[in-house]
Amino acid sequence: MTKDSFLVGLIGSGIGPSLSPALHEREADRQGLRYLYRLIDIDTLGVPPEAVGDLVRAARDLGFDGLNITHPCKQLVIPHLDALAPQAEALGAVNTVVFEDGRAVGHNTDVTGFAASFARGLPDAPLERVVQLGAGGAGAAVAHATLTLGAGRVTLVDAMPERSAALADSLNRHFGDGRAACATPDRLPELLAHADGIGGVVHATPTGMAAHPGLPFPAELLHPGLWVAEVVYRPLETELLRTGRALGCATLDGAGMAAFQAVDAFRLFTGREPDSARMLADIAELADAVVAPK
Repeated sequence: MTKDSFLVGLIGSGIGPSLSPALHEREADRQGLRYLYRLIDIDTLGVPPEAVGDLVRAARDLGFDGLNITHPCKQLVIPHLDALAPQAEALGAVNTVVFEDGRAVGHNTDVTGFAASFARGLPDAPLERVVQLGAGGAGAAVAHATLTLGAGRVTLVDAMPERSAALADSLNRHFGDGRAACATPDRLPELLAHADGIGGVVHATPTGMAAHPGLPFPAELLHPGLWVAEVVYRPLETELLRTGRALGCATLDGAGMAAFQAVDAFRLFTGREPDSARMLADIAELADAVVAPK
């Protein structure tokens, strides 16, 4: 008999505004499933990020089918899992945990989510030289995805040089020497000029979010020959995307990554095939509703 009832959740900090519950539950409703998606906010619970292991064990014991994991627990959860899918192991970060026969197995759908979004939204974008801003959790996932898609070289720029250096080392071990490099923000003019016509920029910092408005670098550094891919999806149109589009850059908003990572997580949780087109439409509608409530 096919299972048609699911209990899943999200563990993280400050996750009250998350769109994941609505995104998952809408698709489940359309498929005739009973599907409860619960937020497990460590801030509300008053526990530190290191408590993620206890929370995962409690969820498993309570009969959860799986969990999404977000900041700041994506790395901290790993020692508490029984196994890792290859993508999660290579990345050193988990955003999805599936409970199978009493075992907790970690996956990472951020990587596959960005790759699917990029392939769909910028299918012909040149990938010889890619400049990426941000080397944190989201940055690690999208850098892996970009190199998996065939990028010749990704240069990571982060306000914390040690973080970009560590990620570049990890990427070079996984993809081969010379595929990744790190640079300080003062080199952005040179890097973006060299990528003009043969690559683009991936933005993976919080700048541009509703709480952090603005541009991550001066607008004059953009050129029409660059494509611009955004990870932020609230708002869907960040100032970076608006500026790039006005200059003639091909652009990709963050909705696709958010939708496709949820598509992959839904499949892992339920064993059923979600409708990615419907979930893309959902994330756009939900994100717009958050930014401009009716």
